[in-house]
Amino acid sequence: KMTQQMRDLQLAQARKPPGPSSPNAAKRLYRNLSGKFRVNYTSFDEGSLVGRGEKEKLRKSYLFQSNAALFEAVELQDLDRVQELLKQYSPEELDLNTPNSEGLLPLDIAIMTNNAPIARALLQAGAKESPHFVSLESRSLHLSTLVREAEQRVNELMAQVVNEAHNTDYSEKEKQLKAWEWRFRLYKRMKAGFEHARVPDAPSSVHLSVASSSSLQVTFWEPLSVNSAVVTKYKVEWSCSPTFSPPLGEAVINKLKDLHFTIHGLVSGTTYHVRVSAYNMKGWGPPQASAPPFAIPSNWREYDGRAPRRRGQAEALDHLLGQVKTIHQHCVCHEPCKNQPQSRKHSVSKSLKHLFHPGSKFLKTLKRGLYLTAIFYKDDNILVTHEDQIPVVEIDDTYSCLLMQDFLWFTKVSCMWDEILWLRQCVTVSQSSCSCILQTRFKMLLAISQMQGLLGIQDLGQVFFEPVKDKQGNILIVTLKEVKTNQTFESVRWVPICKLQTSRKSVSTPEEPTALDMLLISVQDKMAYHQRSSHALSPGLYLGYLKLCSAVDQIRVLVLERLPNILCHVKIRSNPNISREEWAWLQKMASVEESVPTEPEADTSQNPLFQELQVAIKELMTLVNVPLQEAKDFRLYSQEVLDFGDQVSFLLLLPPSDDVCTAPGQNNPYTPRSGFLTLPLQIFELGEEM
Repeated sequence: KMTQQMRDLQLAQARKPPGPSSPNAAKRLYRNLSGKFRVNYTSFDEGSLVGRGEKEKLRKSYLFQSNAALFEAVELQDLDRVQELLKQYSPEELDLNTPNSEGLLPLDIAIMTNNAPIARALLQAGAKESPHFVSLESRSLHLSTLVREAEQRVNELMAQVVNEAHNTDYSEKEKQLKAWEWRFRLYKRMKAGFEHARVPDAPSSVHLSVASSSSLQVTFWEPLSVNSAVVTKYKVEWSCSPTFSPPLGEAVINKLKDLHFTIHGLVSGTTYHVRVSAYNMKGWGPPQASAPPFAIPSNWREYDGRAPRRRGQAEALDHLLGQVKTIHQHCVCHEPCKNQPQSRKHSVSKSLKHLFHPGSKFLKTLKRGLYLTAIFYKDDNILVTHEDQIPVVEIDDTYSCLLMQDFLWFTKVSCMWDEILWLRQCVTVSQSSCSCILQTRFKMLLAISQMQGLLGIQDLGQVFFEPVKDKQGNILIVTLKEVKTNQTFESVRWVPICKLQTSRKSVSTPEEPTALDMLLISVQDKMAYHQRSSHALSPGLYLGYLKLCSAVDQIRVLVLERLPNILCHVKIRSNPNISREEWAWLQKMASVEESVPTEPEADTSQNPLFQELQVAIKELMTLVNVPLQEAKDFRLYSQEVLDFGDQVSFLLLLPPSDDVCTAPGQNNPYTPRSGFLTLPLQIFELGEEM
């Protein structure tokens, strides 16, 4: 049978571009193909190809050569070349899991020559073992046959070389002999590797944690000894019995990039035991029990049956908004009925004049007043007008109201860019009161509509957390939006930011720059803030630090510059779930008014959450520049866990009650180091929602 396989191989090699049969041949192949592998197929001159069929034939030829090169790289233990091929081609293009004519896969060769680095690289790319090896006996017989057939072929070629020493075919026969001698040594090394190997040890550690009220998270680590054979998969088993009789389920883990597994579909409140085994070409090793030895699926809400805080809130708000729209549409339809012809004539006349009014264009210079500017950026480019100015429109040239309240109202409007026309109608209907605040907000809506119309863009982006002010009395409200695609616009164009900054000639003195100059100087910082404020946390449980400071007209919250849309924080662990047992322990600690745990105690030192909190609190105190001894007066917020979706949750660390919010003029002895911001509370809440 093996003789026939080898003959089939020779016929296949006669029909297809032959792969290298020796180390020297492999090196020559690498040199010849190295340049070709780095060429993208689209870089060829397609005009020289005769139709799509020729292009596909050429592509398949290169893929065949790459498959042959991968086998040779594994056989020669060339890790760099293996990684290069895996990076350049997909597993499907490499035929990574298609056996060759000897019934072997690249992973088989790697594990039977005990080349752990190459085997791991192949496993992470999705490589599998050959399905032909259904048992240890079949693998042993297959290897023995390969060695015997290779030895027989070597003997035959050696006799031919001796008998044909002076023939013209001598050099060709000698090349074949050297190739088969090399392959004979490879097969013997694979056979010896298989015979020497033993089943792997148990995984070095298995950690079990509660992922939700119906799931458990299992994390495990490689065995300390694999016994001369690479581990290619793991098996996770679970049962309600510590003896695993009967077993409830098992899962085989073939993807070894991340050694963890989540068991879903479990019953809340039920005790489960878990163990993990490792597998190599000699079979399954002994199982390793988890630590802790069992876990009970649960969630902290089950402690007192609490419903999620935000359940149904989004739907209720949508319903309320719909009702408000219906009421205002009714008012818009019926209230203006009085003097309708005159009103319509005035409206049309006003709208026509508005088209030719200077206010319908972007402003070049600022007078004393309130303005809106929109920053659209892509990489290092920014949208400017044809006069190389950042787009600016006027809101109010006689602004005299309290800025902060109007500014915070504007930030809320930024959540409804698509509803500006409707909001204008609502404010217009109610404008009879003619209050300063109402007039200013109506002008804000007009300015937004004007900016949207001039740019041809509805979504103006996110409002920067504070306006830009100068000494001349100008105030700029700034919005920022990152453009991901290559868009073109009629009234604006893309310009490099550095070019805009160097070309702008300020009309102000260096001592008293205008608001536009101040904006242009700090535009990179504002863009960086905008990008950082959209970053999301990785899944996990976090410890957050709540610190507020108050002013006359606002309350501000302390945040990190690198992540301003979330409280100052450190990560406790990757599992975001707090189990019922963990929450019960936290409630017990709060009920006896214990201080924040900074030192281990005998009865809690074995509690994993206690140990994790200790590490997190020390890290957080260092981050916010609070001496650790002062943390003894801090408290953990024990009313609830703050859930942000299903993957991120927070425990809050609170200063003493008198220090949670620093009043104006109050001395704060522990000032955080650089890298922090204080945001208006309303701005922070909006950023958190985004």
